[in-house]
Amino acid sequence: MKLYLSLLISGFLLTVLPSAAHAQGCSDAGACTMASFQPHSAEHYERKTQLSIGSTFGSADNSISTLSNSLTLSHRLTETLGFETKLTAITQSGNDISEFGFSDIYATASYRVSDQVMLTLGTKIPLSDGNAKKDGLSLPMDYQSSLGTFDLIVGFGFSVEKLQVALALQQPLSQNSNEFLAENYPQGSKLREFQSTNNYERQGDVILRLSYPFALNEALKLTPSLLPVYHLSNDTYTDAQGEEKDIDGSQGLTLNLNAFLDYELNPGNTLRFNAALPLIIRDERPDGLTRGFVLAIEYKILL
Repeated sequence: MKLYLSLLISGFLLTVLPSAAHAQGCSDAGACTMASFQPHSAEHYERKTQLSIGSTFGSADNSISTLSNSLTLSHRLTETLGFETKLTAITQSGNDISEFGFSDIYATASYRVSDQVMLTLGTKIPLSDGNAKKDGLSLPMDYQSSLGTFDLIVGFGFSVEKLQVALALQQPLSQNSNEFLAENYPQGSKLREFQSTNNYERQGDVILRLSYPFALNEALKLTPSLLPVYHLSNDTYTDAQGEEKDIDGSQGLTLNLNAFLDYELNPGNTLRFNAALPLIIRDERPDGLTRGFVLAIEYKILL
C-alpha cells in the first residue's frame, strides 16, 4: 500500500509539474530551504557534521529562468545543540538580460528539546542591496540576486510518529535599496510590464511544512510534503510622485506541493531530488520569487 501511494504521488507530480504556472515553489526568502525546516531522517541527528551542495532550476514569471546554487554546512555541538550556515547564489536570465550574484548567508542555531521537538533561531544576511542596475536603471526584483533584507528566522519542528511538522516565521528587520520604476523604461521595453518596487517594503512570511516519508527500499525514500506560505500583509512601494502605495494582492496564501526523493549511495553520501508545484497562489508577487516550477538536486555528505 505504501509503495502504491508513493508511486501515485510521484506520477501526479510528473504529470502536473510541467504545466504548473505562476508558482512560488517555496518562500524563496529562504526559511523553507533550511535543513531545520526540511524533511529529515535519523541520520540528521546521528552525524555531527553534514556538508551539502545543491542546485535548483526554476521557471519564473516574465519569461525568466533561474539557476540557484547553495553550499550548506551543519554541525552538532552537543547532543541537543547544533548550527547551520548556508551560502547561496543565483543566475537569472530572460528578455536579453542575464544577471548573476551571490544572494545571502543563512545562519541558524537549533536546540533539540526532545526526540520529537526542535527549536530554531537564525538570520538571513543579504550579500547585495537588491538594487542591481543595467544601463544606469534599477532592475526589477525579478533580476535581483537577493531580496536585500536582513531577516529574523524563528521556528520549531515536531514529529508525531512518522509525520513531521515544521513551523517558521521569516521577518525582515531591514529593507533593500531597490529603485525600480517601470515608467523609467522606454516604450516597448518588456520591463515596463513589471511591478514597480521603488523603496520596496517587503513583509514577513509564516511557513508551515507537513511531511510524511515512505521507504521504497533500503536505499530509496520518497517524502511528499505540503507547504503553505502565508505573506502577512501587502508589500508597498513609492511611486514617482513620492507617494507610498500598497501592492494590492501581495498579502495572502501560497500553497505548494513538494516531493523529496532521497537515494542513499552509501551510509555517508545521499542524493536528494526535490520537485515543487503550486495549488494556491497570491495575486501579486512583487518580490520576484514566483516560479512556474522548481526542480532541485542536492548532494549530502555525512561526516
